[in-house]
Amino acid sequence: MAEAALLGIDIGTSSSKGVLVSADGRILARASRPHETSYPHPGWVEHDPESVWWEDFLALVRELVPAAEGREIAGLGVSGIGPVLLPTDGDGKPLRPAILYGVDTRATAEIAELTEEFGGDEILRRGGSALSSQAVGPKLRWLAKHEPEVYRRTEMLLMCSSYLVHRLTGRYVLDHHSASQCDPMYDLAARDWAADWAARVAPGLPLPELAWPTEVVGRVTAQAASETGLPEGLPVTAGTVDAWAEATSVGVRRPGDTMLMYGTTMFFVQVQSRIEPHPALWSTCGAFPDTDTLAAGMATSGAVTDWLRTLVDGDFAGLVAEASAVPVGSRGLLLLPYFAGERTPIFDPDARGILAGLTTTHGRAELYRAALEGIGFGVRHNLEAMGSASRLVAVGGGTQGGLWTQIVSDITGQEQQIPAETVGAAYGDALLAGIGTGAAVDPDNWNPITRTVRPNPAHTERYDAYFRHYRDLYTATVRIAHFLAGEQRAADELA
Repeated sequence: MAEAALLGIDIGTSSSKGVLVSADGRILARASRPHETSYPHPGWVEHDPESVWWEDFLALVRELVPAAEGREIAGLGVSGIGPVLLPTDGDGKPLRPAILYGVDTRATAEIAELTEEFGGDEILRRGGSALSSQAVGPKLRWLAKHEPEVYRRTEMLLMCSSYLVHRLTGRYVLDHHSASQCDPMYDLAARDWAADWAARVAPGLPLPELAWPTEVVGRVTAQAASETGLPEGLPVTAGTVDAWAEATSVGVRRPGDTMLMYGTTMFFVQVQSRIEPHPALWSTCGAFPDTDTLAAGMATSGAVTDWLRTLVDGDFAGLVAEASAVPVGSRGLLLLPYFAGERTPIFDPDARGILAGLTTTHGRAELYRAALEGIGFGVRHNLEAMGSASRLVAVGGGTQGGLWTQIVSDITGQEQQIPAETVGAAYGDALLAGIGTGAAVDPDNWNPITRTVRPNPAHTERYDAYFRHYRDLYTATVRIAHFLAGEQRAADELA
């Protein structure tokens, strides 16, 4: 019998990644592909599912499959950004671009409307999370109000992973975790759709069948095999949102385990044995039937550093080297990283980025370090809301440079464990597929910890004072930020 291999594909905000993995977790091949994200109006963030999701999937698969070299591909797992809203017709044909997760803030009026309609306390009790820009329900109502013809033709609610699953297998299915972010349409305790509320939020919309991320929900059809080069009949698991696949990839599966994902946005997943809904966080199903998770997410992180890199015409390696020479506090600068509003724990889509303390003596090194520190203060703000983490595991591309993770440990006062593989959600997809098909060998030990970032106590003490002012800066400027956000929307309407 041929040695088994497993395939994992993840569609991210600004790039997609794939891996081919041996049954014991060794990476045999990896591939990546950048793509564009669309910002058609302030507060709108979209992807074209055909040119971004499907074309990326095809390119990655065609690059990875030949690397199997005689191994039998035993399973395919997929993940993607989420929760997103992609309305399609009954054949799965997209009716408009996909509306992305919490960074898309268009449905603020619908958030308020649905909170009033169902009651904030009852939404939190039943669904586990207060309504925010992360929730799918308000975006569905926005669609019905503002694009009624699209809504009338909508027969399927797909997300990134379920769109890929549908194209590969023909199945209309969504994993429980992703469904638990469709507030207020999912009942967290019942582990099922809240049918009565869903009928009021999205009348007439058939909801997908539910499955767990490790469940094999279908097999690659003959048509999909012809289109992709994948073996016909290949088992495909239900998939999930990228952050939960990534948490699985680094062993964040026990109560108290917390993943900190460094990416275009910053995301947190903490496993809990018994969920206690928190009004400033998201409570969701975990990737496995017996787990719940608290989740948090910043609207920007790597997006801010990339914006600044472009603005100053620099490269990341050079900026990191320059910022490393700048002392704690960036010589008196303080940055609020709310460049796309903010998700947890303030849930304010009209928050805006602020850089305080600027003088003509500050240069790009201070600006870049201030950006890293501002994101670090946002991390601390979220971790304090989540409560004690028995273990903090850091993943994502931002873990590779050294300076960023050190700043975060110094600001939070917490150690961060770095695993051998930080390739991300695609690796978790392969693991989930391996668990679901039974092909994975010793899945609990695929990805060992190889290094630990420890805080510098002297730096932590210095950052404590900055963090107090970080919290005060938002409170002191929120009214101005909201005014400017309104001005930005008005300017866009006139353009």
